[in-house]
Amino acid sequence: SPRNFFTKRTKELKPALHSAPGWKLFGKVPPRENFQKDSKIIQQEYEARTGRTCKPPPQATRRKNFVFEPLSTTALILEDRPSNLPAKSIEEALRHRQEYDEMVAEAKKREIKEAHKRKRIMKERFKQEENIASAMVIWINEILPNWEGMRTTRRVRELWWQGLPPSVRGKVWSLAVGNELNITHELYEIFLSRAKERWKSFSETNSENDIEDAGVSVADREASLELIKLDISRTFPSFYIFQKGGPYHDLLHSVLGAYTCYRPDVGYVQGMSFIAAVLILNLEEADAFIAFANLLNKPCQLAFFRVDHSMV
Repeated sequence: SPRNFFTKRTKELKPALHSAPGWKLFGKVPPRENFQKDSKIIQQEYEARTGRTCKPPPQATRRKNFVFEPLSTTALILEDRPSNLPAKSIEEALRHRQEYDEMVAEAKKREIKEAHKRKRIMKERFKQEENIASAMVIWINEILPNWEGMRTTRRVRELWWQGLPPSVRGKVWSLAVGNELNITHELYEIFLSRAKERWKSFSETNSENDIEDAGVSVADREASLELIKLDISRTFPSFYIFQKGGPYHDLLHSVLGAYTCYRPDVGYVQGMSFIAAVLILNLEEADAFIAFANLLNKPCQLAFFRVDHSMV
């Protein structure tokens, strides 16, 4: 009867409810059995289907718990093959040994070459340091005490072109630039105070847009003081020492501001910050200002920064 038919089918499907059915695109796939077959059963079924028998390899030639993990190129070339693969022929083994020996020889040759290169670099550096040390003695003991008499000699010129030792660089630059303007440290402090007063007044009255307009239009170029702030962070930006918060930021600001008040007819012009920065790195603050003011007073620099076409 239909009743018995459905009842019987329900009973047959009950065990299948314990395992979730699979899925396919347009319907369910019948559930698969979850039990694991024993390896011997799988082997017997395979032999029954194919009629072949698989004999296990002899126990003597098998490696127990064999793991083939070459740890280097050497092991990869010279290691014997696993037992389940054909062994290397004599010719192949000899060829691998030859390849390995060539690789070792090439590596040793490269190491020797790099060692010679490092030795040569160290030798050149040591020689350069010796030259700097000997040049420093000549500059301190012979040239600087007799500067006026030796400054134009060929020997001084040749030593100069080889590079000034850092310990005497600032002193030589100050002597070479000179101080025709007779600027003193006290005069620097006076103009620095003037610059600080002007900065204070600008911060109280002007906005940044007004400052940029003033720097271009006002005849009194002290108004260009505020333009200095825009350029300091652009000075040797890869060094980071002139950025805001850096050790030379305020120093460069002071030197440029004092010069702008010292020469209001010139004011601050883009490009000045790089010259002042190089001087600051080698001279004290007031000495850097003195060298900077005298250097920019030379005819070539003065004509350039004043944009004086007839003088240029």
